[in-house]
Amino acid sequence: MLADYRGRVVVLFFGYTHCPDVCPTTLTQLAQARRLLGPDAGRVQVLFVTLDPERDTAQLLARYAPAFDPSFVGLTGTQPQIEAAAREFKVFFQKVAGPTSDSYTLDHSSGSFVFDPQGRIRLYLPDRAQPDQIAADLKRLLG
Repeated sequence: MLADYRGRVVVLFFGYTHCPDVCPTTLTQLAQARRLLGPDAGRVQVLFVTLDPERDTAQLLARYAPAFDPSFVGLTGTQPQIEAAAREFKVFFQKVAGPTSDSYTLDHSSGSFVFDPQGRIRLYLPDRAQPDQIAADLKRLLG
């Protein structure tokens, strides 16, 4: 997956579309940071990986991620694939029951992983990072 974006800075964020706060906030901050890059924005790719493949279908992700920025890509897989990817990046997530079986939430890690144009992981962006800080970090990686 990351090899498809070689030559670009890739920001990888794990979340889910029904997230009430952290996910939409983070994606909004990433979109704002990308806009701050001006012409360099085309060299940055944001990938949103769902932690909730039960509800987050490919069709839903195809609408959700680009709603923040048309270049954003939403990714899904099987539950075992998602769990393996989360383990690889040491992303915590856990289902929290809601009042009905389909109204659950997920507690999850909230930072983003940033890869340089050669595909090496270089940064971990905390969810509290501001767009101008994010843009400055991405600009440094773009060279």
